[in-house]
Amino acid sequence: MSKEITRLFDFAHYQLENFNLDKALNTKVNGEWISTSTKEYIAKANAISRGLLKLGVKPGDKIGIISSTNRTEWNILDVGILQIGATNIPIYPTISKEDYEYIFNHAEITHCFLSDIELYNKAIAIRDNVPTLKEIYSFDEIEGCKNWNEVLELGKDESNQPEVENLKENVKSSDLATIIYTSGTTGQPKGVMLSHNNIVSNVLDSYPRLPLTPGDMKVLSFLPLCHIFERMLLYLYQYAGISIYFGEGMDKIGDNIKEVNPSFMSVVPRLLEKIYDGIITKGSDLTGIKKILFFWAVDLGLKYKPYGENGWFYEKQLVLANKLIFSKWREALGGNLKTMVSGSAALQPRLARVFTAAKMQIMEGYGLTETSPVTSVNMYKDNFMRIGTVGKPIDNVEVKIAQDGEILIKGPNIMLGYYKDPEKTASVMTGDYFHTGDKGEIDTDGFIKITGRKKEIFKTSGGKYVVPALLENEMKQSRFIEQILVIGEGQKMPAAIIQPNFEFLRKWARKHHEPVSENNQDLIENPHSIKRIQKELDKGNKNFAKWETIKRFELTPDVWGIDNGLLTPTMKPKRDEIQKKYQHLYNKIYEIKD
Repeated sequence: MSKEITRLFDFAHYQLENFNLDKALNTKVNGEWISTSTKEYIAKANAISRGLLKLGVKPGDKIGIISSTNRTEWNILDVGILQIGATNIPIYPTISKEDYEYIFNHAEITHCFLSDIELYNKAIAIRDNVPTLKEIYSFDEIEGCKNWNEVLELGKDESNQPEVENLKENVKSSDLATIIYTSGTTGQPKGVMLSHNNIVSNVLDSYPRLPLTPGDMKVLSFLPLCHIFERMLLYLYQYAGISIYFGEGMDKIGDNIKEVNPSFMSVVPRLLEKIYDGIITKGSDLTGIKKILFFWAVDLGLKYKPYGENGWFYEKQLVLANKLIFSKWREALGGNLKTMVSGSAALQPRLARVFTAAKMQIMEGYGLTETSPVTSVNMYKDNFMRIGTVGKPIDNVEVKIAQDGEILIKGPNIMLGYYKDPEKTASVMTGDYFHTGDKGEIDTDGFIKITGRKKEIFKTSGGKYVVPALLENEMKQSRFIEQILVIGEGQKMPAAIIQPNFEFLRKWARKHHEPVSENNQDLIENPHSIKRIQKELDKGNKNFAKWETIKRFELTPDVWGIDNGLLTPTMKPKRDEIQKKYQHLYNKIYEIKD
């Protein structure tokens, strides 16, 4: 009988006992997939534990891990750190040096492991300002930097393995496992403290919702492991006995999907939007009957309703659409992809409809770092799917709606609190209920619908409430609009700052024989571009009341990205940063003199 799982490192040992995979963890190195078996995974994790102890690491010490991509080393370190009672501090690779310095000092990190020279240079730049930091180790070979293999080498001597075993036995499920510094869209990062039990319970309670079967099943992991969403899923995959392949990064995701042929992966809505827009663009280039059939299938997919709700004739047409058109979509995504679970931001219902119609079901869920993260998720079987909602709560998690519409959550997944900030912790808790800051509703069947972000809902000078997220989600359905931020708090009308999809805008301009410039500034100043985007806004505005429609907008020449601090690592706009950077556009819209 398998040992009960109560600590995060138990998942790896459970996999060894029950599945013992030859290809548990897989990372691409120099163009070749390198596999690590479950047995080797644990052997190396034990070596890391022994090496860390010889370096003087003690239970409760904080160990930082920063990696530009997901990789096997991350998971080995994770187990090695946790089973001696130390705390894993995952850090986003793309944050500023100032944020690095803040997190390193706030968490009192003693040792740091990082992936590459770019991150090493960032860490070196702040090293002298972090008195607790004893050493930096890298995964890649970097001149002047100690390599993580040195810790493995230290751990080859197994004489202190009994100490590892003793420390492992003393780790309790209620102990702090990790501090995750949130990449919020506003304000300074907060250190969310999660216990072993917070995450373990979330894994075990989420598992029944996911269509995972051990054996030859493969998953592709590319969302940041420093985000609790992907990290929780990695523990779940280990529990399910599934081979994990680590993507090389967002720019290689298409290639990796075709190489690995995963049957399951996690996504964020922005990625799905890009995949869909890419498919539609290719379809638009078709001619004749092929083009007609393509858009017939798309229109059919956009009308999809689960459980045969559209009737037998629709289902017959869908079979044909899958044979003629959607099969090619699946082929482009590896040919084996059956399920994608989406989180971190609101998913446009049209995407859930069309991909599920194409036999690549989208399971939209909801959660926060503070809830470890899953609170609810859709599931196709047992009528647990309702498009436009984030599903029903998982086992052992209770959700209720406060009088002001805020979503409150109670369960074993609720964080221990914010690190070194009891006041902030108290401000988000009422008894055992966590205040999410999100507004929502629960229908009569128990499905949760998110209606907006409490803090981001603003009031115009006329006293009307506006929900920016709803407007933004609607407008981003346009292929002309890459990113959008709705503004207008205290002003007479809502407006928007928009980053166009420059590639698509140029393609449209060439097709319509309009002037095309390779300079983004020239492109956004072109009256034809402005007029075309206004047309897209007019279309989206039709779905809203007159007082909440976007009346004016300005375009930005910059691409909003993670690297320039305008998007979070999960590709959500950082509201404060964007408004600060484009204050001159805000002032122009509302005719405010500098």
